[in-house]
Amino acid sequence: MRLLPYGPDALLVELPDASLVVALREAALELPGVLEAVAGAQTVLVELDLSLTSLAAVRAGLQSVSLETREPARAHHVEIPVYYDGADLDGVARLCGLEPAEVVRRHSAATYTVRFCGFAPGFAYLDGLDPALHVARHASPRSTVPAGSVAIAGEFAGVYPRQSPGGWQLLGRTDLELWNVSATPPALLTPGTTVRFVRS
Repeated sequence: MRLLPYGPDALLVELPDASLVVALREAALELPGVLEAVAGAQTVLVELDLSLTSLAAVRAGLQSVSLETREPARAHHVEIPVYYDGADLDGVARLCGLEPAEVVRRHSAATYTVRFCGFAPGFAYLDGLDPALHVARHASPRSTVPAGSVAIAGEFAGVYPRQSPGGWQLLGRTDLELWNVSATPPALLTPGTTVRFVRS
């Protein structure tokens, strides 16, 4: 673990293993004076209220946590209904040497964990994709991907929460709302959430 100053009131924690990010984020949020902990691929940005704590105190608190033995908090679980009719389903099947039905079976059989969020508000990077489905993004992203598009790229699965450009491989779509500014939190999927995709 490497801790770096990030402006006057934050620390950036670099981790050697992406699997430790959720545990570090949970540990950081338990420390006095921590306002927010934002997960990245292998980092956590910890924002402090310096009227309640100090950089040195939070640094010491983070360094004392044994992440490998830490019991994870009870995860929120979400099931996402999917219509597997995506524009790239047949292409992904060809790239993987599988039948489309087997792509669907493998994608929906896994249990995923949200490792971090980014790219767009509410877009969660889901770890747990079957290695047989690891395919590259499109070389040229689409200018528009519909909201609710269920997609894969590299080692991750994801769902586009709003219409946006994007280069991931589209397997299907869901009607589930993943981003709602009136909700608390506005994102349905947050770091540590477990996810299953259910065929509709």
